[in-house]
Amino acid sequence: MPIKNQHNSSTEKQKVIFDHDGGVDDLLSLILLLTMDHIDLLAVTITPADCYLSDATTSTLKILSMFNRTDVPVGKGILHGENAFPADWRAQPKICNVLPDMLAQSFDQNQVSELSADELINACLSNAENVSVLMTGPSTNLVAALEKQPQLKAKIKDVIWMGGAVDVAGNVAMYNHDKSAEWNAYWDPVASQKLFASGLVVKLIGLDATNCLPVNIDFLSQLAEQKQYPISNIACQFWATTINTIPSYEFTYFMWDVLATCVLALQGDEIEFQPVKLNVATSEPNAGQTYRDPEQGFDIDVAFNVDKDAVLNYILKQFRC
Repeated sequence: MPIKNQHNSSTEKQKVIFDHDGGVDDLLSLILLLTMDHIDLLAVTITPADCYLSDATTSTLKILSMFNRTDVPVGKGILHGENAFPADWRAQPKICNVLPDMLAQSFDQNQVSELSADELINACLSNAENVSVLMTGPSTNLVAALEKQPQLKAKIKDVIWMGGAVDVAGNVAMYNHDKSAEWNAYWDPVASQKLFASGLVVKLIGLDATNCLPVNIDFLSQLAEQKQYPISNIACQFWATTINTIPSYEFTYFMWDVLATCVLALQGDEIEFQPVKLNVATSEPNAGQTYRDPEQGFDIDVAFNVDKDAVLNYILKQFRC
């Protein structure tokens, strides 16, 4: 199911490194990113967090192949956080790889870099300027990369991170946790704090913003109405694999990572940021909590206000291909 290649080498494109952790919404974020004409995707790196690495790598390669982007290197993460995602969640993306269009999709295993994810990030930064790093999983790979070569921070324009919960409850429900943290921040709380302390421009898309974007039947029905477009069709299939969580006594599936990806295209009235001094707790009972800390916190741009209709309309428009 090849999709028309929308890539060209224009120097005016925004350079992006995409680091994800293989969940269904991460894969949808990759699809959305590949529909953006103004993006020059330098690399995709994978954190083995909300996924099993082999499944996430295969899915990533197949999606890149759909868009004729066999030029994009893929880096596999070798680092692990302190708090593992539940095994059932990590296995869920396996379903995506057995959907008919994915089973039939060829891919190029040679796209997998010999460099680990953090090494590939540094290789890309060494040869580029003004790079946006989009992260829809934990911050482990980027933090490790910059600890090895801190001078490369100057190459980064901003970091768009789906992580954290500031003024709303978190989504971590573990026996030793007070439910104040979001999972990406909780997986590796030390790396989360190091990211905030890095001095980089961090645009945080946390649960404060994503809570307004549940994946509900109304949205999926609109997407299904344009299923004649291959990408709308496969996106609908991907989101359908999450239907057992809609609704759920535990949580609802939201457009966590997809909203973060939209920041690369919508940074006006659609998604509004406010500067906040934030810190990250690194130990029980609130490990990974991203909390306001006016005295010792770090300057972070936090998304609070989202024009839900504008974002959904943008996603529907982009998936008409």
